[in-house]
Amino acid sequence: MVLRAPRPRFLRSICCFGSWARQLQRQSSGSVYSSIHGFSQEEIKEKLQAFPGGSIDLLKQDSGIAVLTINNPPRMNAFSGAMMVDLEEKVTQLENWTDGKGVIVQGAAQTFCSGSDLNAVRAMSNSQDGMKMCMFMQNTLTRLLRLPLISVALVEGNALGGGAELTTACDFRLMASGSVIQFVHKHMGLVPGWGGAARLVTLVGSRNALKLLGGAVKVDSDLGVHIGLADGVLKVDLDAARAETGLQQAESWLSQYTKGPAPVIKAVKKVVLSGRELSLSDALRTEKDIFGTVWGGPANLQALASKSKHK
Repeated sequence: MVLRAPRPRFLRSICCFGSWARQLQRQSSGSVYSSIHGFSQEEIKEKLQAFPGGSIDLLKQDSGIAVLTINNPPRMNAFSGAMMVDLEEKVTQLENWTDGKGVIVQGAAQTFCSGSDLNAVRAMSNSQDGMKMCMFMQNTLTRLLRLPLISVALVEGNALGGGAELTTACDFRLMASGSVIQFVHKHMGLVPGWGGAARLVTLVGSRNALKLLGGAVKVDSDLGVHIGLADGVLKVDLDAARAETGLQQAESWLSQYTKGPAPVIKAVKKVVLSGRELSLSDALRTEKDIFGTVWGGPANLQALASKSKHK
């Protein structure tokens, strides 16, 4: 009989660490698909740019809150192919925004987004192109949700189809009175393809998600709050002189979560993200590492200096 030496514990630890490190690398890169999945981002970008129209506008403010605007009013802010590429580029800018703390996603002209521009959809109706567009938008919206910024979708007017999916790629959703979020994919003979179904299940549970997708239910602000899809409803002030715009209300609402130094707000988002996407043991290790980036940092030392006594 040949005795086999037990595998050293440190080797098992190295293997576990390697798996954990790979998970962190995937999370930090944000994207779901790469060349190993047969996906070429540059190839699909070239195809998408053949369908122009509209724009994605980004305004980074000194407050640390950015405003990302879906801008294609003639088509109810539907995404042209060029706009899909534009969104990916704006997300890259937000990933690299050192002073950023939050982002508001809105539609121009008080309409959120009606999904994909049908001109681009018809031109890319073959299965291969459709799958590539699906992977491209899943990557982009996953990176949007994984930004180290606290995000809120400001839903005014209609958020339909891909627009409804876009709302789920934000941490929060605020709805104006009279606005609607509707997953209309069934009416088009489709299911969500931009990651909206997976995110919807996380937000409202599988039973509610099945109702919203299977029934193409129109979710108004009351139903949105009731099922947990909406986090608040914009106030209506009959005094026009005092009334705040939807964007002003959204900025005020978001500011309660973005007060403080950017490194701390980013750290808060990162620990929540790891808790949502990693196993418990990996999330705990990640939390420890993120804690190490702020412990003894400027904000921590300033807080300790100003609060020398317990009350």
